[in-house]
Amino acid sequence: MQTTTPLPETDRLADFAASLADTTDAMAMTYFRKPLDIEAKADDSPVTQADRAIEAEMRTHISKAFPTHGILGEEHEDARLDAERIWVIDPIDGTKSFLSGMPSFGTLIACLSGGVPDVGVISIPPTGERWTGQSGAPSRFNGVPCRTSGRRNLGEAILYTTSPDSFDAAGLAHFEALSKKVAMRRFGGDCYAYGLLASGHVDLLFEMNLHPYDYMALVPVIEGAGGVITDWDGQPLTLASEGKVIAAASAELHAQALAVLGHGKPQG
Repeated sequence: MQTTTPLPETDRLADFAASLADTTDAMAMTYFRKPLDIEAKADDSPVTQADRAIEAEMRTHISKAFPTHGILGEEHEDARLDAERIWVIDPIDGTKSFLSGMPSFGTLIACLSGGVPDVGVISIPPTGERWTGQSGAPSRFNGVPCRTSGRRNLGEAILYTTSPDSFDAAGLAHFEALSKKVAMRRFGGDCYAYGLLASGHVDLLFEMNLHPYDYMALVPVIEGAGGVITDWDGQPLTLASEGKVIAAASAELHAQALAVLGHGKPQG
């Protein structure tokens, strides 16, 4: 009689996250570039029936598989946030891209243990691209290990932010200061840009006003690809972070960027 060895817990969670992403990808594409009802949330950001329906489906799957785990999402009430393991989910990251037919939106899935994200998925339904990260393992792009560019110098770096509209005056001044130091700056991408960083196409990302469901899934992916992702003070991202995020292709590049912000000093 053949026996199977149970998967380690993190492997099991990562497999579940990938399966959940398969489900959400298929749902998202049934709504993409179709007429939708749009509502404005309290912060004036848009939400659609697609966001709500997909998150509800995600919550159903998580609760069925892991009834004691917590869930923090964008569109529905949080549940069991005192649990040791918490799923942090965003059904459609980049709703404005989604609404305007731009195929750069994605689904973000993270699983935290003791507040630390040890599983992360960035899935881009229109393109079929997916980045997965897991503590103790290399990040993967569509199943194949991926790495950041490893670029060390700001003067050679490609800098991205989703939109300058997300910055306040001080944040915009920081972004402009970084822009003067890099080789190129571009806008757009939402979570897609973080996947591109993990695969070596983008070198530096700088954003503010993000929420835990916007950034938690990014952490294992970026770190497992050799990059660094923190808040603007260089501190690890947590559920309590202010939403100021900087991600870089290397520790040296990250330190140089922080130095421009007035934190730390350049390495290398």
